Amino acid sequence: MAVFAALALFVSACATGGTGARDEGPARTDPVAGGVVAPSASLSASPAKRVDAVELVKRDPRVSAEVKRGLKPCAADKYPVDVYYGNMTGGSADDVVVNVLTCGDVVGVGSYVYREQDGAYVNVFTAEQPPVYAEIDRGDLVVTKQLYEDGDPVSNPSGEDVITYRWTAGRFVQTHFSHSEYGTVVPDEATPEPGN
Repeated sequence: MAVFAALALFVSACATGGTGARDEGPARTDPVAGGVVAPSASLSASPAKRVDAVELVKRDPRVSAEVKRGLKPCAADKYPVDVYYGNMTGGSADDVVVNVLTCGDVVGVGSYVYREQDGAYVNVFTAEQPPVYAEIDRGDLVVTKQLYEDGDPVSNPSGEDVITYRWTAGRFVQTHFSHSEYGTVVPDEATPEPGN
């Protein structure tokens, strides 16, 4: 009888009409520092082949000596790199986007895209004008450059440029550009809030 009751409870729970998955809201898309590997940014036929992003950057002749010198662990063996995997170039393996950041204020100092060719990863995109950060969005490369005016703290840029690139004829070609300017309104402690 206990088995029958458990089976009835299980069947009734499956017929509640839910979605089958918890609804938690949108997935996190903000940059994560400290060497955390982000999930694949686009659907792949097979799981992404993981790479040693630090070694990839250090061995890359297209990466500036300044970025290489600054690429050191922030704590123990935790390097300030964010890594994204996804198919942007139509190759047989996922492409790899590597962002190199600073340890203290987590500012992007270099963004690189690597494409697998003949069993090795080759640099097919470089951006080294900080602050810069690259991600994969629905098969496109999206590069964000925060803009600062004199006196802006790192936490409050004056604006940003967002540039979208698509792989076309063997290279990344810019397809979209947007520029945002952020307001500079700061609450005045002397001004009472409405209703006070």
